[in-house]
Amino acid sequence: MSSGITVADKYWWISLTSAKSNLAYLAEIGSRVFFLGVILYIFLRLWQVTYSETGSQTLGGLSLPQMLWYLAITESIILSGPRVAQSVDQDVRTGAISIHFIRPLSYPLYCLFNTLGERAVRFFVNMSVGALISVVFVGFVPMNWLGFFCFLTVLPLAFVIDFLGNFLIGLAAFWLEDTNGLVLIYSRMTMILGGMLIPLELFPDSWQATLKMLPFSAVVYGPARLFVSPDLAFYQDILFRQVVACIFFALAVAFVFRIASRRVFANGG
Repeated sequence: MSSGITVADKYWWISLTSAKSNLAYLAEIGSRVFFLGVILYIFLRLWQVTYSETGSQTLGGLSLPQMLWYLAITESIILSGPRVAQSVDQDVRTGAISIHFIRPLSYPLYCLFNTLGERAVRFFVNMSVGALISVVFVGFVPMNWLGFFCFLTVLPLAFVIDFLGNFLIGLAAFWLEDTNGLVLIYSRMTMILGGMLIPLELFPDSWQATLKMLPFSAVVYGPARLFVSPDLAFYQDILFRQVVACIFFALAVAFVFRIASRRVFANGG
């Protein structure tokens, strides 16, 4: 007799359980909140000096209030990222991944929904602190419901792209002795090339077109820029690039995972 629970329900409960579990670690949440608060305060002072010294009201098309809100979004996105690659790496090295092959669930999808549940909580907490600091020091930025809807549309896709990139790195443990180097390179490229510290418009003109085509900008720069400066044309552009990136990385994950799964042995490793 059917229980009425669909596969989609199972993945939903995986996300929900992950979110609830993450809320239990109050000390970790507190440390992230404190770190984010310190970082945003430092950047606020730095950008205040920068705007003052240049004598400009806008830099990269953003005013000082918009810049701080932009940083609040980018920092929240970066700091909310779970340790996906390290988790997959650990599953591969301990042989725990073999257990997932006997479960009626896809291992990549299990990791995806588990990650999304955890990341949703982390981002909400981080963004709440970032918004509070931004309001206290620079006030609100102009916002409309259409822009907010566009932001909420691209944010989950940004999380999915970031997950797929990290998941691919984790799968590299099937062939590499240590994936920490790849994790470090990927994280730094996401921060720098993705526009975490400064908007891509402040990079050299010759770099901007290339940087905006990279998937890192679709993870960090795109959602943040859309939040502080909503634009329908930009929304369509970033959404298109996110969909393309999701398809490309999803196909890459499927291909690599198929090859990697052949290397799984009952004794792990």
